[in-house]
Amino acid sequence: MFLRFLFRDKTFNKKLFALTLPISLQNLMLALVAAADAVMLGKLNQDAMAAVSLATQIQFIQNMFLGAICAGIAGLGAQYWGKKDTVVIEKIFGSSIRDSLILSILFFIGCRIYPECLMRLFASDPILIDIGVEYLKIASWSYLITGISQCYLAIMRVSEHATYSAWISSTTVIINIILNAVFIFGLFGIPAMGVKGAALATVSARIFELVWCIGTTYSRNFIKLKIRTIFTFEKLLIWDFWKYTAPILGAFMLWGVGFTAYTALMGQLGRDPAAANAIAAVVRDLMCCLCNGIAVGSGIMVGNELGAGNMIKGKRYGQRAMVLSFVIGLFSTIIVLCTIPFVLHFIKMTPAARDYMIGMFMIMSFYMIGRCVCTVTINGVFAAGGDTMFDPISLLVCMYGIALPCAFLGTFYFHWPVLVVYACTCLDEVGKIPWVIYHFYKYRWVRNITR
Repeated sequence: MFLRFLFRDKTFNKKLFALTLPISLQNLMLALVAAADAVMLGKLNQDAMAAVSLATQIQFIQNMFLGAICAGIAGLGAQYWGKKDTVVIEKIFGSSIRDSLILSILFFIGCRIYPECLMRLFASDPILIDIGVEYLKIASWSYLITGISQCYLAIMRVSEHATYSAWISSTTVIINIILNAVFIFGLFGIPAMGVKGAALATVSARIFELVWCIGTTYSRNFIKLKIRTIFTFEKLLIWDFWKYTAPILGAFMLWGVGFTAYTALMGQLGRDPAAANAIAAVVRDLMCCLCNGIAVGSGIMVGNELGAGNMIKGKRYGQRAMVLSFVIGLFSTIIVLCTIPFVLHFIKMTPAARDYMIGMFMIMSFYMIGRCVCTVTINGVFAAGGDTMFDPISLLVCMYGIALPCAFLGTFYFHWPVLVVYACTCLDEVGKIPWVIYHFYKYRWVRNITR
């Protein structure tokens, strides 16, 4: 009965597969950059790997802001695309570019001028701080570019060009990984640059990505950026966009700051826990690619139907997406456990760090079920219908009311073992599952939010 419900709607499965495959591939390729950094820098030494992992938490925070803006494009844009109103979508595109530019400039200034201050937020070890500063001074230039290209990729996904978006991101990642090897280890006569090489590779790849994005949109049937829309302020549209995007931004900020705090706590516990957590974070991000792709794909599908006025069909699509999220969660649990021997073989770590990493992977395998269910249902289905307030409220209760206080007290007051503290950081997603299911069946997300 369960499998028949999941697979009998061939139209749903075909549409979701067409959206999810390129989006998941895009997410996977982006996550592979972090994995490549970890592997290549791990070949140099453990400190370089841990320091860059901590330094990239700055970009992680920036991506929370950019993710909210792109989620706004996906949510409101998907409904207007279902309504076939391309004029409004062009205005949404221009407005999002304006917001992303402002954000990117702020992060560039912070990482370029005050890198040491930022690194002290994540590490207390002078060696890790110095290495992180080297990385941030160069990588800051990529933060200036990323926001613009992400808006281009988001508008492509909404306007039925997800495949192009995936090709651009995937090719960019391949170039990034190749340049990583060239600059970090000094191939083809280029001097070995170590950590600085990893940063330079990122900047070079981002420039390539932006140029390709701009060039692609000049093809037929693509939404093009009209410069006047960047400087046009339509109060009603801005209100609609931020009415649904502001809660997403709040949720992303709460989630991002919370995860950054988790990383900082691991950094405060020492080099070995920080190194083990860096590897666990990379694998976690890789495993989340599929559920992130399903969240975006199902959100676009549900949004298209709701925007077109097909409420019953949009509701049915949401139900199928939530059921599928449990299947993906169980699948991810198995894969995480199977990756342990492969990671141990390729990464050089101290014996203590290896033990920590194995324990973290065991804990993370159960965490993945909650992560998949919450990501698809909250970020995909709920957001598609403009029901965006649930996410920040659930984070305030589960992450800031339970998980983060337990991890903080365990680190600084009770001095719990490292793995117990890590388990505390995984409480929030698993604890939200009953609440998410209860809210889903209220069907407050079944709404048309276009004008």
